[in-house]
Order: sequence, then structure tokens, then C-alpha cells
Amino acid sequence: MMKQNIQAIARACNGTIIKKGSVDTIGSVSTDTRTIQKGSLFVPLIGEKFDGHTFIEEAIKNGAQAVFVQEGHNTKTIQAFNDVWLIEVKDTLKALQAISVYYRKLFPIPFIGVTGSVGKTSTKDLISGVLSGKFNVHKNLGNFNNEIGLPLTLFNLEENHQISVLEMGMSSFGEIRDLVDMVHPEIGVITNIGVSHIEHLGSKEGILKAKMEIASNFKEGNYLLVNGDDEYLRCIHKDDKDYTVIFYGLSSTNDFYPMSVEDLGEEGSAFTVEINGEAVPFKIRQLGIHNVYNALAAVWIGLKYHMTFEEIQRGLDGFQPSKMRLEVITKGRMKIINDAYNASPDSMKAALDVLDHMKSNRKIAVLGNMFEMGSFSEEGHRSVGAYFAKKNIDILVTVGEMANWIGLEAKKYGIEENSIRHVFNNKEAIEMLGQFVQEEDAILVKGSRGMAMEEIVNFLQERS
Repeated sequence: MMKQNIQAIARACNGTIIKKGSVDTIGSVSTDTRTIQKGSLFVPLIGEKFDGHTFIEEAIKNGAQAVFVQEGHNTKTIQAFNDVWLIEVKDTLKALQAISVYYRKLFPIPFIGVTGSVGKTSTKDLISGVLSGKFNVHKNLGNFNNEIGLPLTLFNLEENHQISVLEMGMSSFGEIRDLVDMVHPEIGVITNIGVSHIEHLGSKEGILKAKMEIASNFKEGNYLLVNGDDEYLRCIHKDDKDYTVIFYGLSSTNDFYPMSVEDLGEEGSAFTVEINGEAVPFKIRQLGIHNVYNALAAVWIGLKYHMTFEEIQRGLDGFQPSKMRLEVITKGRMKIINDAYNASPDSMKAALDVLDHMKSNRKIAVLGNMFEMGSFSEEGHRSVGAYFAKKNIDILVTVGEMANWIGLEAKKYGIEENSIRHVFNNKEAIEMLGQFVQEEDAILVKGSRGMAMEEIVNFLQERS
């Protein structure tokens, strides 16, 4: 973060300066005392089960130069710290967002927003990877993609950044619109419409409506890239928009599509795109044909910013996926596919495709509960079981009460009962896997974030 004048920060969020400190600037913003740096602004957020105001003294002792305080909180203790600025605001979260908008406006660079039910992190990372073949790219790290994480991500912008790629997550209506109001992207990407968060949004039509908020501020000169192979996204009308809609996907009915695609198994995928009459080959190291979709969006954006084919391929070559997202870990002769970050029916099916193409002695899928599907939960889990039955995978281990539906449906579609194991939690899964995994197995581990299935991955790594 570039140093900012504290009084300007206070004005940006309509804050009232209760007490001035001895230093006029801050060099970072934090909501967590564990990440406080000397010279920071500390913003104490309030949640259902916590109040960050209880950590203000700790933040100051750790180096905070300025502190926000929400109206109604006692400031007597804080005023005892002589060199610290104290700024009173109506709402600390809204104040955090307001100063992030102020800070973002200091950067006259392109901003790109990415959303979707599945694959938004991988797509964001691939777009960032491609653009890094020519530009100094800013992006959000980890899961900093919501009403708290995105403002904090904006504060990581530095003078040398040339372009920003930001993932935008949501669980209810209006959330992406709020993020867009902070960022004002010039290009938006929607990867697909799945069933993640359907319990909050009611239907896939509701999810589409929420995802389309990424274009809520778009006008002439803006671009919306959408997966044209998605049954909901391909229904978007192009002609009634002020901005330009670009459909990408594997089908030739799209505006941007590959002439050919080759699955290279554990080496990734290759695809060829016709660009200005020339057949241009590209290669990605990411596993699974589904990543070709993500790469297509990245290539289109690279071309939009006048990158050469060589620069785009260099960016694809240098791409590093985020942790726990189809991350292949080799331990001796065992291969572990760590896809434990999160799960939905579509992403589970894509992960099963990857496992199916692995070369190994045996293939084992360890699949956990998928949350936030509401009334669609049983159907979603059973759809994965039916899909599993079509794959050449030796053993299915289901973890959690809902995941049992996966095994029941797989059995219904012909998978033998002795090839299906069910346990109720990670501890039981670890005990079971410890009894029968072998050195040359390929093991996929995937489940919703709330399942914390990296515990199983850690066990497999330590054991092998």
C-alpha cells in the first residue's frame, strides 16, 4: 500500500477525528491484530460472535498508528495512547469499504472482475498468469473475494501495478453489486451457473441474476465474457446491452472457441484457436479439460490487451494454481490430488474426470459433503454418484452424512458394494485409508470447505 494521509482517509469515510496522533500517514490497513504492521490503520469489525473493538489495545501495542471506532463504543481507554489517531465512524465495515474505494481511485489501470459458481479462482489465477507474461499484475490472494476480503485486497495495490484481476464471490443478492461498486471493472467474466449457494438464492435463475450483477455498472466500452456452453449463460441476450457480450467455450457456436482440444492426461491440455485467420496452438499444464474453458477466457483477455501469442503462452507456462485446487502432490509413488478447498456437483465431476485420466495402480476417490445446496442437496450428491459410475475408478470413499447419497447412487448404477466405503467424519476416513491405501495409488480428496478434508491430505502425505 502506498502511504496515505490519515486525515484524507477520515474524510473518505466521513469519519470524525476524535484524537490526533504524532504521525500523519498510514502504510497499511488491517482488520486482524495478527497481521498488524507498524504504521497500520486498524479497523475493528463486528460479527455475530465477535467484536473487533476488544482487540484495539492489542492492535496499538502491535504497531497500529490509527484506529477506527464505531459509534457507541467507549473510547476512554484508547485515548490513553498518546501517539495514535482515533477516528469515529458510523459503521466500521462500511468505512473500510469507503476508504478502499478512495484508494482504488488512485490507480488509473484496468480492473477485471471474475465470478461464477465453479472455477472462478482458477480462472482468476489463469487470467493473472497470462497477463503476467507482459504486465505487473495485482490479484486477490486466497479467498479474499467478499465484502471484507476485496477491500483489503485493494489496499495491496502498489504504484508499479499495471492491471488488476479480482475474484468476486457472493452468497446472496446484492453482494456482487456492492463489490462492483468498489472496483468498477472494465471487463467481467462469468465462468458458469451451478448450484453453489442455491439455498440462499432459490434457483439457478436466481444465481444467474446474482452473477449478472458483475455488469451492473457496465456501459459502452465494457466487456462481459461468459461461458457460452452453460445452459443459463448462453441465454443472455447480446443485442439489448450497452456493453459487449462475448461467448467463449468449446462449442463452435461461441464467439471464441478452440478449433481442436487434446487432453494430455497428467501433462495438461493442448488447444488451438483461430486468431485473425491463423491457427495458434496453446498448452496448459492444469489437469482436466474443464481448465481449457478457464484458459480460453484468459487468452481472450490477453489478446484484448495486445499481448503477443508468445507472451500469452509464457504466462500460461508460469501459472501456479492456488493451494487445494486440483493440486497434485507426489509422495514416493503415490499421487494425491488435493482438491479439498471446496466442492459442488460440477467441480466434483470435473475432479473425477482428472482422477479417471491418472496413470496408477488403483484410483481412489474420497468425497465429502457438499454444503449450501438446500433442497437440491440429495439430487446434487446423487448426480455425482451416477457420474462416478461412468468412470474407471476403483474405490469410492464417502465422508459425511450427505455424501452417503453419492455411494448409494453409484451402487444403483452398478458399482459393486465392496468398492464403496462410507464413514461419517475425517477421523474415520483416516483410519480406514490407513488400512488399505497402497504405494502406487492415485487418491482424490474433495469436499466442501466446512469438511476441512485437507486433514485427510495431510495424513496421506505424512504416511506415504
